[in-house]
Amino acid sequence: MRSAAVAATAVSFALLVTACGGGEKSDDKGKGGAPSASATTGAPAAEALSAAELDKLIVEKADLKGYQVQKAGAGDVVAADKVTTDKAACAPIAHAMSFISPGSPAASAERKVLAEPKKGASAKPEDALGGVLGVEMTAVTLGSYEGQGAQDAFASVKKAGAECAGGFSVVHLKESTKVSKVVPESVTAGEEAVAFTVTSDLEGEAFTSKLVVFRKGGTLASFSTISFAPGGVASLPQALVDAQAAKLG
Repeated sequence: MRSAAVAATAVSFALLVTACGGGEKSDDKGKGGAPSASATTGAPAAEALSAAELDKLIVEKADLKGYQVQKAGAGDVVAADKVTTDKAACAPIAHAMSFISPGSPAASAERKVLAEPKKGASAKPEDALGGVLGVEMTAVTLGSYEGQGAQDAFASVKKAGAECAGGFSVVHLKESTKVSKVVPESVTAGEEAVAFTVTSDLEGEAFTSKLVVFRKGGTLASFSTISFAPGGVASLPQALVDAQAAKLG
């Protein structure tokens, strides 16, 4: 199990570093892609929110039922240059999965969200352990951008989904993993949104995680969900996405 946890650190990137240790935050972000269509609509340039303002807007336990929410610590978020890919275009996806807002945000806020294990009738230790390992864990990140930064960052994630469909390699700190494919999913949130099923290799087994990114004004919200249940995560964290969208207004 320890071996699987170490390997999965690279797969799920920042989220599992909560248990294994991590680096420090950094303002060194990856470069965004081409502007999205909304960036050319002539809308007023966004004025970035502060980290304190984002802390009031990010989801908390009071906004959700059946979840535990914790504020990410300094060691939970690594510098952007510590999460690298063999294909530059794929970096926005790797960053969005790593408590790192893509592009160049002026400020960010992060939360660790765990679905509470469902209570069952069985009292067998192996069943209880399986329930804990099957808990879905989501890294939630809000990033606020100046001007058209949020649109550009969103466009870079969307572009990465298309260009990196066939997979890419990631190094998170010193852990390396292979993402075998990135498949788009349907999602609606904010002003524009994308979602993907990300399949990685976990010690020879396919491991699936989910990634959702949506934009509301000059703010980008990212959700990276993993689970140690067999096969990984089956569906998008819709309740969490909806709660965050509602809080952003």
